[in-house]
Amino acid sequence: MFEVVTNATLAEYERFNASHPNGHFMQSHAWALVKDQWRWRAIVVRGDDGAITGSLSALIRQVPGTPYTIMYAGRAPVCDYHDRATLAALTEGAAAVAARNRAYVLTMDPDVAADDAEFAAIMADLGYTRKAESKDFEDIQPRFVFRLDIAGKSEEAVFAGFSQKTRYNIRLAAKKGVTVHVAGPDEVDAFSAIMDETGVRDGFIVRGADYFRRLLACLGENARLYMAHYEGRPVAGTLAIHYGDKVWYLYGASSNEYRNVMPNYLLQWEMIRWAIQSGCRLYDFRGVSGDLSEDNPLYGLYRFKKGFNGDFTEFAGEFNYVFSPVAYAVIEKALATFRTARTKLFQLRHRGPHGPSTQ
Repeated sequence: MFEVVTNATLAEYERFNASHPNGHFMQSHAWALVKDQWRWRAIVVRGDDGAITGSLSALIRQVPGTPYTIMYAGRAPVCDYHDRATLAALTEGAAAVAARNRAYVLTMDPDVAADDAEFAAIMADLGYTRKAESKDFEDIQPRFVFRLDIAGKSEEAVFAGFSQKTRYNIRLAAKKGVTVHVAGPDEVDAFSAIMDETGVRDGFIVRGADYFRRLLACLGENARLYMAHYEGRPVAGTLAIHYGDKVWYLYGASSNEYRNVMPNYLLQWEMIRWAIQSGCRLYDFRGVSGDLSEDNPLYGLYRFKKGFNGDFTEFAGEFNYVFSPVAYAVIEKALATFRTARTKLFQLRHRGPHGPSTQ
């Protein structure tokens, strides 16, 4: 049996999510505060002893021009992925929330490996459909990532595991005089300006400064903005999130100038050091392309992250539970057309290839 999270049970919900091996910052209430254009609802399932065995939180947003809403549960659910009873109860709870909010679909992209056949079979049996396999960045969250196992390891041991070139570039940045520090809100505008520069160069749409300010304010000490300076100027920046036993590299940007002094390598190392010092189990580099051919325009991103010796990980991708098939068919087609048109318009304006920065 499921129950909807209330103010009285919110702290218990957060403790469960933060302490669970499959917990994720996107399932936290703090992340919902960042997404202030969405409503947030969370449900939990309890075992016979009254303890939470699983949870799922969803962001809910009205689809313009329709009476329907969309429910998105980023990196949900949080539970034992082979516990069918808990997964069934969470699905029942999600359906109840969907009915109250007239949602036409629940989309979620669990933190589970693509080769977990047992999980996929349970989800199919419960009525979920699985999005077709993608290789680049077509999904809401990256389907392919690099993850670095740092559990119980020292900084020296982790650093020694990097490729020779990566170690060289980290040292080169320091030798050239690049400095990295944890920045405050007063440097968000500088970071945002570099992010705009990166988006134009690499052809992808970026968030604005207000979004980054809100993210840092809502997540507090769980989020850090790192800025790299060279010759007194900000030349690159990254934004990282620490939640539970993991740190994620969320956003990165670099100016067109001074990329040769390798500020991005030093930034990554400082974020990894934060994860080690925080006693984390994993450092997540986030997305890369699943197309590993060297002629892929995104191969540089793969090569850069691969040098830190993380594990190349493919997630199972997106699962949809459709509540209104007719609405799903019409709205999803319209949304796909809108996204394609928006991307093409951005590329025409800036004449850049689609895809994230390679560093």
